[in-house]
Amino acid sequence: MREAELINLYQSQKNYFKTNQNPDSKSIISQLKCLKAEIKANEQLIIEAIHADFKKPEFEVLTTELFVVYKELNLFIKNINSWRKPKRISSDWLNFPSTDKVYHVPWGNCLIIAPWNYPFQLAITPLIGAIACGNTVILKPSEYAPNTARVLETIISNVFDTKQAAVVQGAVETAQNLLNLKWDYVFFTGSVPVGKIVSQAIAKHMTPHTLELGGKNPCIITKHANLSIATKRIIWGKFINAGQTCIAPDYILIDQTLKTEFIKEFKKQIEAFYGENIQKSTDYSRIISDKHFDRLKNFIDTEQVIYGGQNNRSHRFIAPSLIEAPKLDSDIMQEEIFGPLLPIFTFQDLNEVETIIYKIDKPLALYAFTTNKAEQNYLIKNFDFGGGVINDCIVHFVNDKLPFGGVGASGLGNYHGKHSFKTFTRQKSIVHRKNYIDIPIKYPPYNKTKLFKKFLSWFR
Repeated sequence: MREAELINLYQSQKNYFKTNQNPDSKSIISQLKCLKAEIKANEQLIIEAIHADFKKPEFEVLTTELFVVYKELNLFIKNINSWRKPKRISSDWLNFPSTDKVYHVPWGNCLIIAPWNYPFQLAITPLIGAIACGNTVILKPSEYAPNTARVLETIISNVFDTKQAAVVQGAVETAQNLLNLKWDYVFFTGSVPVGKIVSQAIAKHMTPHTLELGGKNPCIITKHANLSIATKRIIWGKFINAGQTCIAPDYILIDQTLKTEFIKEFKKQIEAFYGENIQKSTDYSRIISDKHFDRLKNFIDTEQVIYGGQNNRSHRFIAPSLIEAPKLDSDIMQEEIFGPLLPIFTFQDLNEVETIIYKIDKPLALYAFTTNKAEQNYLIKNFDFGGGVINDCIVHFVNDKLPFGGVGASGLGNYHGKHSFKTFTRQKSIVHRKNYIDIPIKYPPYNKTKLFKKFLSWFR
């Protein structure tokens, strides 16, 4: 979209919001139901588009894209009316007589920048929250998933007037033009380096924002783990979407007595999941682009691969691979991997994991496989991360009652379910004073200083 067209769209949404700042819940619910019906009508197109972008299996589209979106829609349709109602707050006796309330009001004009790895779900889920709260939205999907972006544009244009919600296509220049505008709220999902650019760009307007980023998520396996179940769950969590998941395990920290058995179990489960020839499996995604493939291939070429490593650039295929303990200053340990490569480190004592985890920015997720409660408590209390799971991977994302988000370099703010409602509204406090009593002590002349000092002594 040309810059002039973009500015016209932006201005039309600003004008629309000025006259529609408090839409009624009935109309919001009606729109959400229309969005749900439109998504349902286009399910097959969504599946085909995501497969065309990077060969994501239909089952993964159904479970990690559509299921999550339907779940979020149903939750907002059921609860948005009660969530939007002003909340009565007990009054402070100093304001007697009064009635106090907190109103949740929309921010206004929102920009949502979505990533390519879950190109439908990570675009629509925040849009649901933003629209349900009464905001306008310009959605910028990723240019790396063009087929999905076109389906997104079709769905949004069929449900909403562009003055309320619109999809803007484009690459880096388009994103820069969008970020140059003054937004009431920005919601970004993507990599840490781009997240920093977004944050810097909107800082000049002091724009409130959410950053859903990533990080190097540690996966710790102690001697008290059920190794068979742990291996199966790690493989699922790591290699779903070919490892292109922000909350996927990024590296393994395993008790040294379990390493040999883990590798053996890993090989067995990989073959059970994907067959002997993984490249022929229709249950395994491909890498999104040549650029991303080349980056991952460079990791393979410069590190010691102890399992896997097979790759095919023309098909953007990289097999699930185990990497022998890289140096901590190597590229693979300085960046979020975001692919099907899994470095593995060993430790003798659990305290040793600190030497690695503390040297890396705070991760989006941490996973611990152990049945020992003392070990579980140690890992939860001693490390800072966005969210975590004991004895599984990535499943905390499913519970919409849990806030999802990072900390430090892995993100700012959270969303999902009611937490999305809190993200896409701000609290407006109102004290409604009554007129039947008007206590005069606050008014001049201030000849009550001595009396007030006695009153103040109760608080000192």
